[in-house]
Amino acid sequence: MKFDDTIAAIATPRGEGGIGIVRVSGPLAIPIASQLFRPSRAVSPAELPSHTLTHGYVIDTSNSDAEIVDEVMLGIMRSPKTYTTEDIVEFNCHGGTVPVTAVLDLVVKAGARLAEPGEFTKRAFLNGRLDLAQAEAVAELISSKTELSRKIAIQALEGKLSESVNQLSDRLAALLAEIEASIDFPDEDLDFMKVEMQLQTALAVQADLMCLLQTASEGRLIKEGINVAILGKPNVGKSSLFNTLVRTARAIVTDIPGTTRDTIDETINFDGIPVNLVDTAGLRQTEDIVELQGVQRSRDVLNKAEFLLLMFDASEPLNEADIELLQIANSHRAILILNKIDLPTIVQPQALTDRCPKARVVQTAITEGKGIDVLKTAIREEMLGAEFVIGESPIVTNARHQDALRRAQEALDDVITSLENEMPPDLVSVDLRISLDALGDIVGKTTTEDILDLIFSQFCVGK
Repeated sequence: MKFDDTIAAIATPRGEGGIGIVRVSGPLAIPIASQLFRPSRAVSPAELPSHTLTHGYVIDTSNSDAEIVDEVMLGIMRSPKTYTTEDIVEFNCHGGTVPVTAVLDLVVKAGARLAEPGEFTKRAFLNGRLDLAQAEAVAELISSKTELSRKIAIQALEGKLSESVNQLSDRLAALLAEIEASIDFPDEDLDFMKVEMQLQTALAVQADLMCLLQTASEGRLIKEGINVAILGKPNVGKSSLFNTLVRTARAIVTDIPGTTRDTIDETINFDGIPVNLVDTAGLRQTEDIVELQGVQRSRDVLNKAEFLLLMFDASEPLNEADIELLQIANSHRAILILNKIDLPTIVQPQALTDRCPKARVVQTAITEGKGIDVLKTAIREEMLGAEFVIGESPIVTNARHQDALRRAQEALDDVITSLENEMPPDLVSVDLRISLDALGDIVGKTTTEDILDLIFSQFCVGK
C-alpha cells in the first residue's frame, strides 16, 4: 500500500535537550526538504544520496528576508529502505520546544500534515515492513521498564513471536487444506490424510500452542510488574527490609514498635521485574488513633497485593498477629521471612512450615545483611520460577496476544474433540478456521480496522 499524503511530527520528547528531530514521511518529504533546507555546500536535497546527513539551515521562505529558522543536520532516507518504506527526511534541530515547533510549522505549511499517534509505525505495518506483532513490540520497547522487558521486546521486534505464530498457522492451514480437499473431492481416488493422522497433527499443534500460551503469565509480570507488600507485627524488621531492597533509607527505622504509621511505597527493578514494594504499619491491636489508621491501611494494602513478604521475629514467640499472617499465607502467594536469627532463637522454621506447608521459609538477619541474597533469589524464583531464562523461544507479554492464543486454543480443542468423535469434516474445518483467524489476529493477517486504530492510538506521536 502506498499513501498519497505526507505526514510529519516531532520525534523527540518535548522540552530542552541536545537535539530535537522533526520527522517527515511520504511522497512530498524530499520536495519539502528542497523547499525549506539550504545546505552549507551547493547541493540540493533532491541530489543528496540516501541515508546521509548534511549540514545546513532551515529557511522560512514565506517572506522576502528568507529568515534562518534553525541550523540543522538534514537526514535523507529514500524509499524503500526506510522505517515506513516511504521517502523520509529528518530535520535534526537544536533541542528545545521553540526551534522544533517552528520547523514543524514550516513543514506543515509546505504540504505535510500532522501525523496521528503511531502513524509512522502503522505505515510500516500497512506497507509490509513489519507485521502487527512486531509493530506492537516497538511500543513495548519504548515503554520497557527494565532490561529484561527490553530484551523481550527486542526479541518480538526481531520476529521471534511472529515466526512461532506463523509456523503454527502454517501447520493448521495445511491440515485445513487436507480436510477441505476431502470435502470438495469425496469421490475422487485421492489419498487423503487419515483421521488418525489429522488428530495427531492437531494434538502436536495444540501442545506447541499451549507452551507458547504458558509464557504469558511470566511475560505479563515482566512487562507490567507486580504489587508486593511487606507485612508483620511491629518492630519485626519490615522497614529495614524495605530500605535494603530499595537501596535507600526511605523508611524510618527505630527500636520503638509502631514507628511506621503509614504505608510507604517505592517502585524498583527487581532482577528485571518492575516491583511496586510497599512497607506497612505493624499488624497489632492498638488504642493509638494514628497507628490504628496505619494498621487499617496495611490491611487495605494486603487486599491489593499480588505477592506478600510476611515477616516473623525468630527471637520472640509467635503471637496472635503472627498466627493471622500464617493463615493469610495459606491463601496468598507469599514468602515467610524468619528475621533476627542473629539473636537467641525461639522460633524455628519448622514452626512456620507446620502452619503453612506450601510457603517457602527464608531465614534472615536484615540489619546484619544475612540471608539477603537467599531472599532475593527466593523472591525471583517464586515470581518467575527457578528455570526461567530468556532464550531463543518467544515470550508473550501482550494481553491481546494472550487472548488471541487462548481463542486459538479453545477452537483447536473443539477440532480435537470433533476428530476424536469422528464428526463430519465440514464441522472440523469451521473450528480450524476460527483457530487460524485467532492466530492471524496476532500478526495482523485478520485484524479489523478498528482494532488497528486502537492499537496504534496508544503509540506516541512521532513513532
